[in-house]
Amino acid sequence: MDSSKFTAEPSSTPARERDGAVGGDALPLRPSASGAQRVPPMFDVIIAGCGPTGAVLAAELRLHEVRVLVLEKETEPASYVRIVGLHIRSLELMAMRGLLDRLREHGRQRPAGGFFAGIGKPAPKDLDSAHAYLLGIPQPVVVRLLEEHATRLGAEVRHGAAVAGFEQHGEGVTVALADGEHLRARYLVGCDGARSTVRKLLGVGFPGEASRADTLMGEMEVGVPRDEIAARVTEIGRTERRFRLTPVGARTYSVVVPAAAVGDRAQPPTLEDFRHELRTVAGTDFGVHSPRWLSRFGDATRLAERYRVGRVLLAGDAAHIHPPTGGQGLNLGVQDAFNLGWKLAAQVRGWAPEFLLDTYQTERHPVAADVLDNTRAQMELHSTEPGPRAVRRLLTELMDFDEVNRRLIEKITAIGIRYDVGEGPDLLGRRLPDLDVAQGRLYDLLHHGRGLLLDRTARLTTGGWSDRVDHLADPTAALDVPCLLLRPDGHVAWIGDDQRDLDDHLSRWFGGPADWPKGM
Repeated sequence: MDSSKFTAEPSSTPARERDGAVGGDALPLRPSASGAQRVPPMFDVIIAGCGPTGAVLAAELRLHEVRVLVLEKETEPASYVRIVGLHIRSLELMAMRGLLDRLREHGRQRPAGGFFAGIGKPAPKDLDSAHAYLLGIPQPVVVRLLEEHATRLGAEVRHGAAVAGFEQHGEGVTVALADGEHLRARYLVGCDGARSTVRKLLGVGFPGEASRADTLMGEMEVGVPRDEIAARVTEIGRTERRFRLTPVGARTYSVVVPAAAVGDRAQPPTLEDFRHELRTVAGTDFGVHSPRWLSRFGDATRLAERYRVGRVLLAGDAAHIHPPTGGQGLNLGVQDAFNLGWKLAAQVRGWAPEFLLDTYQTERHPVAADVLDNTRAQMELHSTEPGPRAVRRLLTELMDFDEVNRRLIEKITAIGIRYDVGEGPDLLGRRLPDLDVAQGRLYDLLHHGRGLLLDRTARLTTGGWSDRVDHLADPTAALDVPCLLLRPDGHVAWIGDDQRDLDDHLSRWFGGPADWPKGM
């Protein structure tokens, strides 16, 4: 097929038509030694990129026995050891899949406050979560643990394998690798980062703002006393919010410093770059030496116009990028994967309602847009100009009101998200916190990625949906509603106590029943 004939359909195009769309580079299949075309290996889903988003998505698909191949272009893990933070909602999702204890062994907990633009207000004491903290953990450790989880569930991961092109057709997607190998899958998901090859080949627009400012970040040893550093950092920090030296060892510091000029972000900065910018901002380079790792980031803010074209989807940084203020990037991508995984698995397994896969974009695209907006606002509040500094002082005062502080914390940590699943009580469409139930903790019942009917009446049934939805009859559950239906991603899809109404919503989210009685 000729990829030049590809045009992006509007979102109202029926799913059965979109599944036959064409996109990407149409590359010929490689002939065998005999001259005949080889038939490429077939997978249900190929994922480009084995960062946190790709690894989580692979694991979620494997919970439903979907055959998954993950292609990671890098042959070795990243050499730098950047610390990332898992926010409350991500911690809850990890607990739902039995991963949280393993992650906590490698991380450090800190209070869930002071995230929004670095304004040092503590989090409200009664946040509605059993995991109301931030988990700081080295990014390579997160990637390793999530990849191990995916492979333990049966996902295949290939390192040193880069996507060079693909062609969509009625039966799926043919993917061409950089080494000339071809593979087939029913779906392809681009989790391949901000410079996503999949997104570029798909031709999906990535509108937004180009980067205007660079920030250097790294870990290195210093050559001056700690008290001297602390005094200088305190003084400069009153006006320059993007400057930070934080001890991570006896003589080793995490260094964050604004850069005057935008460099090539494809290349790491040098130690001399750090020395120059430190002297510019602080008047001294603090005698920095012996770096562990060095990196730079910009403040570009972009959001993909579409998350799906036919049989190709985007997730994580391939779909959205923004400044790291508030520490939301990794969390946003991981949460994309939890939302998409069960829906794509349902499509592959054949029980998905026609609209289900489309809800990935309708639910997650607005969430990303909101994250981009709050990071834009935070970056403005980091400015040293008089106007933004005045706004920062005003917001600092307003955050003394519990409602304001709570709203911003819930926004950053993603526990305030409410998907549009229909009209009903406020809990409808929201995530359900971990609860004490008769069998222990609620999240312990969600390790297998199935739906759950939490039934306080003990008189409802999942009937023909029992192969996809578990049933817990527990009159003692700490809920203000009689019963609720929980999606595999932990969001409430239905509230009520009527069996017929429940059956309608089971069909809506989990397809037709497997054992529909004859004559009905």
